[in-house]
Amino acid sequence: MGLYKRGSVWWMSFTHNGEQLRRSTETEDKKLAIRIFDKLKGEIAEGKWFEKLPGEDYTFWDLMDKYLEEYSAVNKAKSSHLRDKGIAKHLREYFGNIILNNITSRQISEYKVKRRKDGVSPGTINYELTVMSHAFNITMREWGWVENNPVSQVKKENVNNTIERWLTLDEEKKLLLASPKWLQEIIVFAINTGLRESEILDMKWSQVDFDRRTILILEQKNRSVDTLPLNETALNVLLDKNKSEHTATGLVFSNPNNERIGTSHLIKSFHGAIRKSGIDKLRFHDLRHTFASRLVQGGADLFSVQKLGRWKNTSMVMRYAHHQPDSLRPAIELLDKTGSEIITNLSQSPKNQSGKPFLKVITS
Repeated sequence: MGLYKRGSVWWMSFTHNGEQLRRSTETEDKKLAIRIFDKLKGEIAEGKWFEKLPGEDYTFWDLMDKYLEEYSAVNKAKSSHLRDKGIAKHLREYFGNIILNNITSRQISEYKVKRRKDGVSPGTINYELTVMSHAFNITMREWGWVENNPVSQVKKENVNNTIERWLTLDEEKKLLLASPKWLQEIIVFAINTGLRESEILDMKWSQVDFDRRTILILEQKNRSVDTLPLNETALNVLLDKNKSEHTATGLVFSNPNNERIGTSHLIKSFHGAIRKSGIDKLRFHDLRHTFASRLVQGGADLFSVQKLGRWKNTSMVMRYAHHQPDSLRPAIELLDKTGSEIITNLSQSPKNQSGKPFLKVITS
């Protein structure tokens, strides 16, 4: 038995019915923790202590509040935290007032079915389950509210990760003609940098180095910092915008009020331009696919594409590396060069001086 600290909170370690247990005192005050622990030891000695987890007193709403405030806001990128808040809203509507220990895998499966009927994509449903599962894992390991994670027993939705959509040059021209100038700038910049929507909207002039022709990416999914080179097209977008007066906020792309362009406004305007241009369905994120596809089609190796797009590994890049037949032609024609040398050597061999062809062509 004993008291120990986990972070700033005091925890109790004790044995009950031959089992080693650990429970949080939920206090940072050592004196109060000692009193709580002494009371627990007395109840155990008298046979009056029956294990009761905090999960019997807390609801799912309490869990998500604590998760968003103490974990997501602290350990995740700003964009990921904002998405978690949106995910939590949907989860709370269904599980909000249910006691944690009463949440079952069957209820979670029923939630999946409901979301599917609502028209939500399999990928989004899986992300919601991932956030819910992570919250349960945190409260199980660190807060001691529950003993198991009911989400772990629920199968995820089947997702088709094959991405076939990217913007052709002709489609890009049509889309730009159908877009206002501020949206044209963002579209061109996205295609030529592969930056995500939030990275573009949050970008500030302090991240741009015109002398080195680079941009510093600060807030990312993996919370890392990267310095990326800019091509001529992306650099010209920034140079053109740099001629105008900088906003007080320092944002590169801003609205007429010199404020951050709202994500919903960007997406609404983007979809409006798509409809006006008459091109097939396209998402803003497909501009990032276009970035990777054009790099590969232009001959860039997958490792370079991975680093420029900041993907975790080359297998993820393969989802975006859509070759067109013409982009593969230089590679297949390498066989002609190698084969022609062999054929030339064989035709000049003494054994072939008879003039007879050394290759027999079979025709049907």
